Amino acid sequence: MSEKDKRFPLPLASVVDSPSRASRAQPSSVIKVATPQTATRNAALNQQHNQARTAALADIPGRALPKTGSASAQSSIRQDVSRASESVRHAMAARIAKQGVRDAKVLAAMQTVPRHMFIEQGLSSQAYIDASLPIGHHQTISQPYIVARMIEVMRDNANAGKLDRVLEIGTGCGYQAAVLSLVAKEVYSIERIKPLHELAKSNLRPLRIANIRLHYGDGMLGLPQAAPFDGIILAAAGLEVPPALLEQLCIGGRLVAPVGDRHQVLQLIERIGKFEWTNTTLEACHFVPLRPGIV
Repeated sequence: MSEKDKRFPLPLASVVDSPSRASRAQPSSVIKVATPQTATRNAALNQQHNQARTAALADIPGRALPKTGSASAQSSIRQDVSRASESVRHAMAARIAKQGVRDAKVLAAMQTVPRHMFIEQGLSSQAYIDASLPIGHHQTISQPYIVARMIEVMRDNANAGKLDRVLEIGTGCGYQAAVLSLVAKEVYSIERIKPLHELAKSNLRPLRIANIRLHYGDGMLGLPQAAPFDGIILAAAGLEVPPALLEQLCIGGRLVAPVGDRHQVLQLIERIGKFEWTNTTLEACHFVPLRPGIV
Protein backbone atom coordinates (compact mmCIF):
# COMPACT_ATOMS: atom_id res chain seq x y z
CA MET A 1 0.00 0.00 0.00
CA SER A 2 1.49 3.36 -1.04
CA GLU A 3 1.45 6.47 1.09
CA LYS A 4 -1.10 7.94 -1.33
CA ASP A 5 -3.57 5.24 -0.28
CA LYS A 6 -3.85 6.70 3.23
CA ARG A 7 -6.65 9.16 3.85
CA PHE A 8 -6.59 11.29 6.93
CA PRO A 9 -8.40 14.63 6.97
CA LEU A 10 -6.01 16.38 9.38
CA PRO A 11 -2.47 17.59 8.47
CA LEU A 12 0.50 15.52 9.60
CA ALA A 13 3.49 17.82 10.02
CA SER A 14 7.11 17.33 11.02
CA VAL A 15 7.15 13.62 10.29
CA VAL A 16 10.55 11.99 10.73
CA ASP A 17 10.99 8.47 9.43
CA SER A 18 13.86 7.41 11.67
CA PRO A 19 13.25 7.06 15.41
CA SER A 20 15.89 8.08 17.91
CA ARG A 21 18.05 5.18 19.00
CA ALA A 22 18.46 6.91 22.35
CA SER A 23 15.03 5.56 23.33
CA ARG A 24 16.20 1.93 23.22
CA ALA A 25 15.42 0.19 26.49
CA GLN A 26 18.23 -1.15 28.63
CA PRO A 27 17.80 -4.76 29.81
CA SER A 28 17.13 -5.50 33.46
CA SER A 29 16.29 -1.90 34.34
CA VAL A 30 12.89 -0.79 35.57
CA ILE A 31 12.12 2.89 35.11
CA LYS A 32 9.39 4.00 37.45
CA VAL A 33 7.22 6.51 35.65
CA ALA A 34 3.96 7.95 36.86
CA THR A 35 1.40 6.31 34.60
CA PRO A 36 -2.12 7.08 35.82
CA GLN A 37 -3.94 4.45 33.78
CA THR A 38 -7.16 4.95 35.74
CA ALA A 39 -9.43 7.97 35.79
CA THR A 40 -8.89 8.80 39.46
CA ARG A 41 -7.03 12.02 38.67
CA ASN A 42 -9.52 13.23 36.08
CA ALA A 43 -11.49 15.54 38.36
CA ALA A 44 -8.40 17.50 39.39
CA LEU A 45 -6.99 17.63 35.87
CA ASN A 46 -10.33 18.50 34.30
CA GLN A 47 -10.19 22.08 35.51
CA GLN A 48 -6.72 22.52 34.03
CA HIS A 49 -7.87 21.15 30.68
CA ASN A 50 -10.97 23.35 30.60
CA GLN A 51 -8.80 26.41 31.11
CA ALA A 52 -6.59 25.37 28.19
CA ARG A 53 -9.61 24.74 25.96
CA THR A 54 -11.16 28.11 26.88
CA ALA A 55 -7.90 29.86 26.03
CA ALA A 56 -7.74 28.05 22.69
CA LEU A 57 -11.30 29.10 21.85
CA ALA A 58 -10.46 32.68 22.73
CA ASP A 59 -7.60 32.63 20.20
CA ILE A 60 -9.98 32.04 17.28
CA PRO A 61 -10.21 35.45 15.54
CA GLY A 62 -13.64 37.07 15.49
CA ARG A 63 -15.33 34.07 17.05
CA ALA A 64 -18.18 34.63 19.50
CA LEU A 65 -19.54 31.62 21.33
CA PRO A 66 -23.12 30.93 20.17
CA LYS A 67 -26.02 30.34 22.48
CA THR A 68 -26.85 26.69 22.90
CA GLY A 69 -30.18 25.17 22.06
CA SER A 70 -30.57 25.19 18.28
CA ALA A 71 -29.03 22.64 15.93
CA SER A 72 -26.94 25.35 14.24
CA ALA A 73 -25.63 26.51 17.61
CA GLN A 74 -24.65 22.96 18.56
CA SER A 75 -22.91 22.57 15.21
CA SER A 76 -20.99 25.80 15.78
CA ILE A 77 -19.88 24.62 19.20
CA ARG A 78 -18.64 21.34 17.74
CA GLN A 79 -16.67 23.25 15.11
CA ASP A 80 -15.14 25.46 17.79
CA VAL A 81 -14.18 22.45 19.92
CA SER A 82 -12.63 20.76 16.88
CA ARG A 83 -10.57 23.85 16.03
CA ALA A 84 -9.62 24.41 19.65
CA SER A 85 -8.59 20.76 20.03
CA GLU A 86 -5.78 21.30 17.51
CA SER A 87 -4.17 23.70 19.98
CA VAL A 88 -4.81 21.33 22.89
CA ARG A 89 -3.40 18.37 20.92
CA HIS A 90 -0.25 20.37 20.28
CA ALA A 91 0.07 20.98 24.01
CA MET A 92 -0.56 17.28 24.67
CA ALA A 93 2.23 16.25 22.29
CA ALA A 94 4.58 18.76 23.92
CA ARG A 95 3.76 17.30 27.34
CA ILE A 96 4.43 13.75 26.09
CA ALA A 97 7.80 14.90 24.75
CA LYS A 98 8.68 16.31 28.18
CA GLN A 99 7.79 12.91 29.67
CA GLY A 100 10.51 11.32 27.58
CA VAL A 101 9.03 10.34 24.20
CA ARG A 102 11.50 11.43 21.51
CA ASP A 103 10.23 9.81 18.30
CA ALA A 104 9.14 12.76 16.14
CA LYS A 105 6.90 10.64 13.93
CA VAL A 106 5.04 9.28 16.95
CA LEU A 107 4.66 12.77 18.43
CA ALA A 108 3.32 14.05 15.10
CA ALA A 109 0.77 11.22 15.00
CA MET A 110 -0.33 11.96 18.56
CA GLN A 111 -0.75 15.61 17.63
CA THR A 112 -2.82 14.69 14.56
CA VAL A 113 -5.38 12.17 15.81
CA PRO A 114 -8.43 13.84 17.45
CA ARG A 115 -8.70 11.90 20.72
CA HIS A 116 -11.98 13.61 21.64
CA MET A 117 -13.69 11.77 18.77
CA PHE A 118 -13.04 8.43 20.47
CA ILE A 119 -14.67 9.08 23.84
CA GLU A 120 -18.17 9.83 25.07
CA GLN A 121 -19.35 13.40 24.56
CA GLY A 122 -19.77 13.85 28.30
CA LEU A 123 -16.03 13.23 28.78
CA SER A 124 -14.86 15.41 25.88
CA SER A 125 -13.53 18.07 28.25
CA GLN A 126 -11.10 15.45 29.58
CA ALA A 127 -9.99 14.14 26.18
CA TYR A 128 -6.44 15.47 26.29
CA ILE A 129 -5.45 15.03 29.92
CA ASP A 130 -2.83 12.39 30.65
CA ALA A 131 -5.13 9.72 32.06
CA SER A 132 -7.15 6.77 30.85
CA LEU A 133 -10.90 7.23 30.43
CA PRO A 134 -13.77 4.72 30.53
CA ILE A 135 -15.21 3.58 27.20
CA GLY A 136 -17.73 1.09 28.58
CA HIS A 137 -17.70 -2.67 29.23
CA HIS A 138 -15.09 -2.16 32.00
CA GLN A 139 -12.52 -1.04 29.42
CA THR A 140 -10.57 2.19 29.02
CA ILE A 141 -8.84 4.31 26.40
CA SER A 142 -5.18 4.36 27.44
CA GLN A 143 -3.50 7.55 28.60
CA PRO A 144 -1.75 9.48 25.80
CA TYR A 145 1.75 9.02 27.24
CA ILE A 146 1.55 5.23 27.40
CA VAL A 147 0.16 5.04 23.83
CA ALA A 148 3.06 7.12 22.53
CA ARG A 149 5.64 5.28 24.64
CA MET A 150 4.59 1.81 23.48
CA ILE A 151 4.55 2.83 19.82
CA GLU A 152 7.93 4.53 20.14
CA VAL A 153 9.47 1.37 21.63
CA MET A 154 7.93 -0.78 18.90
CA ARG A 155 9.33 1.54 16.19
CA ASP A 156 12.83 1.63 17.64
CA ASN A 157 13.80 -1.50 15.73
CA ALA A 158 16.76 -2.59 13.67
CA ASN A 159 14.93 -1.58 10.50
CA ALA A 160 15.14 2.17 11.19
CA GLY A 161 11.55 2.30 12.42
CA LYS A 162 9.97 0.80 9.32
CA LEU A 163 6.70 -1.00 10.10
CA ASP A 164 5.01 -2.70 7.16
CA ARG A 165 2.49 -4.67 9.19
CA VAL A 166 1.42 -4.15 12.80
CA LEU A 167 -1.00 -6.07 15.03
CA GLU A 168 -2.91 -4.48 17.91
CA ILE A 169 -4.55 -6.67 20.56
CA GLY A 170 -7.50 -4.82 22.08
CA THR A 171 -9.00 -2.30 19.65
CA GLY A 172 -11.17 -0.69 22.31
CA CYS A 173 -12.57 2.57 20.94
CA GLY A 174 -10.11 2.62 18.02
CA TYR A 175 -7.87 5.50 19.14
CA GLN A 176 -4.56 3.66 19.26
CA ALA A 177 -5.29 2.03 15.89
CA ALA A 178 -5.71 5.51 14.42
CA VAL A 179 -2.35 6.60 15.82
CA LEU A 180 -0.72 3.40 14.54
CA SER A 181 -2.13 4.05 11.05
CA LEU A 182 0.17 7.06 10.77
CA VAL A 183 3.36 5.18 11.59
CA ALA A 184 2.73 1.78 9.95
CA LYS A 185 1.80 0.77 6.41
CA GLU A 186 -0.87 -1.73 7.50
CA VAL A 187 -2.62 -1.99 10.88
CA TYR A 188 -4.57 -5.06 12.00
CA SER A 189 -6.52 -4.74 15.23
CA ILE A 190 -8.49 -7.38 17.16
CA GLU A 191 -11.26 -6.76 19.69
CA ARG A 192 -12.99 -9.53 21.69
CA ILE A 193 -15.96 -7.44 22.88
CA LYS A 194 -18.50 -7.10 20.07
CA PRO A 195 -19.98 -3.72 21.10
CA LEU A 196 -16.49 -2.21 21.31
CA HIS A 197 -15.61 -3.64 17.91
CA GLU A 198 -18.68 -1.87 16.52
CA LEU A 199 -17.82 1.31 18.44
CA ALA A 200 -14.33 1.38 16.95
CA LYS A 201 -15.75 1.01 13.44
CA SER A 202 -18.15 3.87 14.12
CA ASN A 203 -15.41 6.10 15.53
CA LEU A 204 -12.96 5.43 12.71
CA ARG A 205 -15.41 5.72 9.83
CA PRO A 206 -15.50 9.58 9.70
CA LEU A 207 -11.69 9.70 9.56
CA ARG A 208 -11.59 7.65 6.35
CA ILE A 209 -8.40 5.77 7.27
CA ALA A 210 -7.68 3.26 4.53
CA ASN A 211 -4.93 1.15 6.11
CA ILE A 212 -6.71 -0.23 9.21
CA ARG A 213 -8.28 -3.70 9.28
CA LEU A 214 -10.54 -4.37 12.28
CA HIS A 215 -11.28 -7.93 13.40
CA TYR A 216 -13.69 -9.33 15.97
CA GLY A 217 -12.10 -12.29 17.72
CA ASP A 218 -9.89 -13.66 20.47
CA GLY A 219 -6.80 -11.47 20.61
CA MET A 220 -4.80 -14.10 22.51
CA LEU A 221 -4.82 -16.19 19.35
CA GLY A 222 -3.52 -13.35 17.23
CA LEU A 223 -4.19 -13.24 13.50
CA PRO A 224 -2.14 -16.03 11.87
CA GLN A 225 -3.65 -15.44 8.44
CA ALA A 226 -2.04 -11.98 8.34
CA ALA A 227 1.24 -12.87 10.08
CA PRO A 228 4.14 -12.25 10.37
CA PHE A 229 4.05 -8.79 11.94
CA ASP A 230 6.84 -6.25 12.30
CA GLY A 231 5.28 -5.07 15.54
CA ILE A 232 2.63 -6.21 18.01
CA ILE A 233 1.06 -4.10 20.77
CA LEU A 234 -1.15 -5.38 23.58
CA ALA A 235 -3.63 -3.02 25.23
CA ALA A 236 -4.36 -5.40 28.12
CA ALA A 237 -2.18 -7.13 30.70
CA GLY A 238 -1.78 -10.88 31.11
CA LEU A 239 0.44 -12.88 33.43
CA GLU A 240 2.48 -13.71 30.36
CA VAL A 241 2.49 -12.91 26.66
CA PRO A 242 0.44 -15.51 24.72
CA PRO A 243 2.79 -17.89 22.83
CA ALA A 244 0.71 -17.54 19.65
CA LEU A 245 1.64 -13.86 19.47
CA LEU A 246 5.34 -14.60 19.87
CA GLU A 247 5.16 -17.00 16.93
CA GLN A 248 3.46 -14.35 14.76
CA LEU A 249 6.25 -11.82 15.29
CA CYS A 250 8.73 -11.65 12.42
CA ILE A 251 12.46 -11.96 13.07
CA GLY A 252 13.63 -8.49 14.04
CA GLY A 253 10.10 -7.54 15.06
CA ARG A 254 9.13 -6.08 18.43
CA LEU A 255 6.23 -6.85 20.75
CA VAL A 256 5.30 -4.40 23.52
CA ALA A 257 2.93 -5.55 26.25
CA PRO A 258 1.95 -4.92 29.86
CA VAL A 259 2.58 -8.01 32.00
CA GLY A 260 1.48 -8.76 35.55
CA ASP A 261 -1.51 -8.81 37.89
CA ARG A 262 -1.60 -6.16 40.62
CA HIS A 263 1.94 -5.02 39.85
CA GLN A 264 2.30 -4.57 36.10
CA VAL A 265 5.33 -3.66 34.03
CA LEU A 266 5.72 -2.83 30.39
CA GLN A 267 7.80 -5.43 28.58
CA LEU A 268 9.58 -5.40 25.24
CA ILE A 269 10.04 -8.73 23.48
CA GLU A 270 12.20 -8.81 20.38
CA ARG A 271 12.48 -11.83 18.11
CA ILE A 272 16.11 -12.35 17.17
CA GLY A 273 15.87 -15.82 15.63
CA LYS A 274 13.48 -18.56 14.60
CA PHE A 275 13.43 -19.96 18.13
CA GLU A 276 14.91 -17.08 20.10
CA TRP A 277 13.43 -13.98 21.74
CA THR A 278 14.83 -11.37 24.12
CA ASN A 279 12.83 -9.85 26.97
CA THR A 280 13.40 -6.37 28.43
CA THR A 281 11.48 -4.75 31.28
CA LEU A 282 10.71 -1.08 30.66
CA GLU A 283 8.60 0.64 33.31
CA ALA A 284 5.61 0.38 35.63
CA CYS A 285 2.13 0.62 34.10
CA HIS A 286 -1.50 -0.28 34.75
CA PHE A 287 -3.89 -1.88 32.22
CA VAL A 288 -7.15 -3.78 32.20
CA PRO A 289 -6.68 -7.57 32.29
CA LEU A 290 -6.12 -9.64 29.16
CA ARG A 291 -8.87 -12.23 28.75
CA PRO A 292 -9.47 -15.09 26.29
CA GLY A 293 -12.51 -15.74 24.13
CA ILE A 294 -15.12 -13.38 22.73
CA VAL A 295 -18.18 -11.72 24.22
